[in-house]
Amino acid sequence: MTRLAIIDSGGANIASVQYALERLGVTGTLTTDREVIRTADRVLLPGVGAAKDAMRRLRGAGLVEAIRDLKQPVLGICLGMQLLCDGSEEEDVECLGVIPGTARKLTVAEHFPVPNMGWCRTQKVAPHPLLNGLDDGSFFYYVHSYALPVSARTLATAQHTTEFSAIAGKDNFVAAQFHPERSSSSGARLLKNFLEIDA
Repeated sequence: MTRLAIIDSGGANIASVQYALERLGVTGTLTTDREVIRTADRVLLPGVGAAKDAMRRLRGAGLVEAIRDLKQPVLGICLGMQLLCDGSEEEDVECLGVIPGTARKLTVAEHFPVPNMGWCRTQKVAPHPLLNGLDDGSFFYYVHSYALPVSARTLATAQHTTEFSAIAGKDNFVAAQFHPERSSSSGARLLKNFLEIDA
């Protein structure tokens, strides 16, 4: 049985993430315990809300270095993706610095409101086990005002006023800007892929 730790960053999407995992037959342990996180087979970092508040919570739990040192597969979701980056323009906060880059505020334009909320076509840029079995152009559900620009670490992109990183990764860390737990069969497949990535 895969031991899955879900880092409690205080995000409002944690319950829906847990339900999505349960539909796949996996129960995750919601925790801020460093030892539980360190010894898990897989680690999820979900998040919704403000980066500064989430980082304050992680620092208060003594988890910053613990997360940076993880060697097993780690998946950041939504705000969790931005927390894994170097920082965020939102209140100019320093984040975990695992995936290079800074989350930037999306630009408002006609027909492109902020936050970006709804289903967006997501295009593969580079191969990764997280994307196995997913069609190029699959739709995922997004709710966000900040995004990581496209870079050498981008695995998939989506479009707002400009392209942004829908999925990015480095080493054992991978992160999705969208909500797989709210993205129907495509989201379920992505979570299943994460659970099956070789540790």
